Amino acid sequence: MKTTHIVLAVLLAALAGCLGAIAADRWANHEAGSGLHDFVHDELTLTADQEQRLDALEARFAVERARLEGSARAANARLAQAMENEHEYGPEVSAAIDEVHARMGDLQKATVRHVFDMREILEPEQQRQFDRKVSDA
Repeated sequence: MKTTHIVLAVLLAALAGCLGAIAADRWANHEAGSGLHDFVHDELTLTADQEQRLDALEARFAVERARLEGSARAANARLAQAMENEHEYGPEVSAAIDEVHARMGDLQKATVRHVFDMREILEPEQQRQFDRKVSDA
């Protein structure tokens, strides 16, 4: 009975940790993305061409981000299923955790690529202001 309680506690802690990591990642990406997006559009004097290019870039990224977030949710669901199947920290749970981390990493990499893609559209002085804003984040 004592072993069952320990295993259950470990499983619940792992699940809570994974859910917390996903929530923190979403919060961080939303906050950083929104703040940077607002900064670029509200505080930098963009040309019409820059606005158009940024709008197209942001539309493409929104699709990619939605796809990656869906992949992360699916990986988390597979982790929950693995935990239900094994009822211990076994190979299926371990592999599922690795997959969750990989999908979260994919989302973070895509977000960073998007930030650099935004930067490329800017003029040198705008890039300096952008870089300062990114450094402050």
